[in-house]
Amino acid sequence: MATIVVMPQLGNSVESCIIVEWSVKEGDTISVDQTLCSIETDKSTMEVPSTDAGTVLKLLWDEGDEVPVKDPLLIVGEPGEDISGLVPGGSSEEAAAPAEAEESSDTAASAATPSFATTTASGAVSPRARSLAGAKGIDTSAITEGSGPHGRVIERDVQAAIAQGPALTNAARIQGGTAAEGTGIGGRVTTADIAGQGAQTTETPAASSSAPVAIPAADFPGATESTQLKGVRKVVAQRMMESLAETAQLSYTVSAKAEGLMAMRKKLKNSDESLGLSKVTIGDLVGYAVVKTVAKYPAFNATLENGTFTKFEQVHLGFAADTPRGLLVPVVRSAQAMTLKQFSAESKRLASEAIGGTISPDYLSGGTFTVSNLGSFGVETFTPIINRPQVAILGVAAVTPRPVVRPDGTVGVEQRIGFSLTADHQVIDGADAARFLKDLVSAIENIDVTVLA
Repeated sequence: MATIVVMPQLGNSVESCIIVEWSVKEGDTISVDQTLCSIETDKSTMEVPSTDAGTVLKLLWDEGDEVPVKDPLLIVGEPGEDISGLVPGGSSEEAAAPAEAEESSDTAASAATPSFATTTASGAVSPRARSLAGAKGIDTSAITEGSGPHGRVIERDVQAAIAQGPALTNAARIQGGTAAEGTGIGGRVTTADIAGQGAQTTETPAASSSAPVAIPAADFPGATESTQLKGVRKVVAQRMMESLAETAQLSYTVSAKAEGLMAMRKKLKNSDESLGLSKVTIGDLVGYAVVKTVAKYPAFNATLENGTFTKFEQVHLGFAADTPRGLLVPVVRSAQAMTLKQFSAESKRLASEAIGGTISPDYLSGGTFTVSNLGSFGVETFTPIINRPQVAILGVAAVTPRPVVRPDGTVGVEQRIGFSLTADHQVIDGADAARFLKDLVSAIENIDVTVLA
């Protein structure tokens, strides 16, 4: 009997997933736990295993589609089995046939447009058609009617547009005329191309001295590439705009002496391997000092959501991680209860999994305070944006040499590290922010004592 495999709930905070690539096709025989496809959530990339064995009778989505969790993903059963009852609007013959061309996959997507479909609007463009059109500079809106289901523009429609010859820009279409080839974006014929053709065919020897010279179209604006924001990038964009629009953000900048920090890092690096501290970094030391400081300021270790201000007893420290898929913020849970060794090890584990795309989505939420460290890139100061619904975030800058006037009046140089605290002025006043930074500076400059507290 045919069964439906659904998009699994991969983490408590995941609501939908984007299909990156199918690992099976219609007609394949699959087994339980076999990988069906790779997916991308707003936080990580992972694989979806099959919960049933049998023959793949229908793929209900295209690559690039966003599928809500627990919605039908594909249908598995016996070859030739009638699945019309599982695919509203479809027939058993159509559903059981393997997908041999894009028209088949488009039909499958359209046939599977009950409550879990993303879009069936007339004039829609399939992912493959959109990709080809973008690469060849074809305006899909100029294709009056697609040959796919419900007028959907599919790959063969774009191929047909390409075969018709170079497309005209709007201005060239209004002016009229033709040209063998275009110099515009994607090979489009521009007004300059038409003018050039006219100059070649109408110019006479008598008029050549006074006729305007046809100047080849310049490469303006040059090659471009346009893509829709999706996955992590789309989520980051939305959250950053929401954060700036819905919070009263104000930043405060200070610096601290870094000699003690650097000396502690050197001492730990050269310590006995059996202690497990040799891999502790300056970033770990700073993060640990932040945890100790935040624990003293409940108003900073908090969230503000829908008018409710919630303070947390435990410090769940988020840290910005640069990954191949974009910005992720893993969370070190209950950091206030950890030793330096434990904090360093957990931070490295989470960072490694975030970069590798294997981190559980549950470890990418629930933070109460965030640190963004750009010191390794040499950034000397910046203004971090609050990771809502949190109310504060700390930016960590590079250690840099700065001039200093000694007590005896002479001028010298000392190593200092910069910090930028961005706080939501709705719940945190400037004086409180100043006190927080003062205590943080003290914790950094006396790091040898801080790690023992």
